[in-house]
Amino acid sequence: MKRIMDCVALVLFSVLCLMSIPSRGEPAPGSTEASPANPASIQRSEAEEKQVRGDVPNEFPEPEPTSPLSDFENTYNYVLSRLAAMDQAIHKLNVGHYTLDIKVTQLLDGVSRLDGRIGDIEEHMQQVVLYTKDNRKEIGRLEGCQKGRRVGHKCYLVYRSFENYAGASAKCQERGGRMAMPRDRKEQEALADYVKKVFHPGNWPVWLGINDLLTEGQYLFEDMTRVSYFQWRKHFLSSQPDGGKRENCVAMSSDDGDWWDHYCDRNMYHLCEFDA
Repeated sequence: MKRIMDCVALVLFSVLCLMSIPSRGEPAPGSTEASPANPASIQRSEAEEKQVRGDVPNEFPEPEPTSPLSDFENTYNYVLSRLAAMDQAIHKLNVGHYTLDIKVTQLLDGVSRLDGRIGDIEEHMQQVVLYTKDNRKEIGRLEGCQKGRRVGHKCYLVYRSFENYAGASAKCQERGGRMAMPRDRKEQEALADYVKKVFHPGNWPVWLGINDLLTEGQYLFEDMTRVSYFQWRKHFLSSQPDGGKRENCVAMSSDDGDWWDHYCDRNMYHLCEFDA
């Protein structure tokens, strides 16, 4: 298309040049007619004619006329170049997005593996805690039998730490035992003798694993079995139990081994028993 347009422009240019050449018999307007006496004028006229005919190249060629089609082609090419640049930018963006997606996937895999390791560590820690609790219970049982009093298939140990009834029960369980539960006269007399020797010559009450928290007047051991043997203090001034619904937990006095009912939130020493 461009070659055709160039040919058309060349033809139009030639026609215009032919129309501008004056006739041989007429002088060009505004010029002096050449005469034999002025050979320079004749040479100049001949040079101009050669230049018009194309024999001599023009030092200042006329610019080619612009065509609307050429402007359209330039715009079209510019748009194509911009689209190509945009396509290249989009391609780079897709490559970056793909790379980022791969890194995110790798990061998620790493987090998943880390989470699995944390789960394993937590499981190991739970096992360590269980082993620690078991060891603590075993140590408490051995301590109770070595430092305390052994009676039949049980070992008893007094702990000189002030606790309320619930706290004393929890401490005995942590040590692998339970609060002392004298079930007959033999166990009661052995416990009374042991506690008296521990606190002699003083008199300090210690918690036993006996209470009537569920039903008033119905005393139960810590294992929820009913108490069948009692060692209540009997005196004309203070006969036990006398606390009613206010005092629901039982303690043993260290001087004579008698039982008293007390407020369950009172802090006192406690007595634990272990399997021998």
